Amino acid sequence: MFTGIVEEVGAVVDLDLRHGEGDARLVVRGPLVVQDARIGDSIAVSGVCLTVTDLPGDGSFAADVMPETLHRSTLGGLAAGDPVNLERALPVGGRYGGHVVQGHVDGIGEVRERVAGPRWEDLTIALHPDLARYVAEKGSIAISGVSLTVTWVSDAAFGVSLIPTTLAATTLGDAGPGTTVNLEVDVLAKYTERLLATGGVLR
Repeated sequence: MFTGIVEEVGAVVDLDLRHGEGDARLVVRGPLVVQDARIGDSIAVSGVCLTVTDLPGDGSFAADVMPETLHRSTLGGLAAGDPVNLERALPVGGRYGGHVVQGHVDGIGEVRERVAGPRWEDLTIALHPDLARYVAEKGSIAISGVSLTVTWVSDAAFGVSLIPTTLAATTLGDAGPGTTVNLEVDVLAKYTERLLATGGVLR
């Protein structure tokens, strides 16, 4: 589990798309998150939970990316040098600063507008109507792994405000109109819908 509090902005070293098999191998440089990493640990890469499969020893780590992840997220479009938000899994007893983030991306959104304030910026992000029903005003949402509070929502878009720290310490600081982002809605909304649809009996 993650909390959506980004620890560092890393950089893609390589993305090997195995076209014949549909999966990929991603190598990311992140000196902070690999300090205590071991094979099998989970690291969120721009909101996607990935399992560490190799630690070359140069401040980077490698992970396998499955076809479902490539389909649901922006990872398949990454290239060497691209910045990515990184967060290690929450340790037992760790500080719970954001909200429950599983690293299971639900879909891709697109930045439509940025409006600058005195020290902050307001973003409008478009999303598929199938995801919009899970988004609530003043609720939580993870955008490329960043835990944010929804300021407003419609059937096709929602808004968030970025504080100076978020602008400086995450990739959202440079996400202009047209930028695609990974979206993970609140897991509680999905489970609530599922329970209501089944009459309270999970099948």
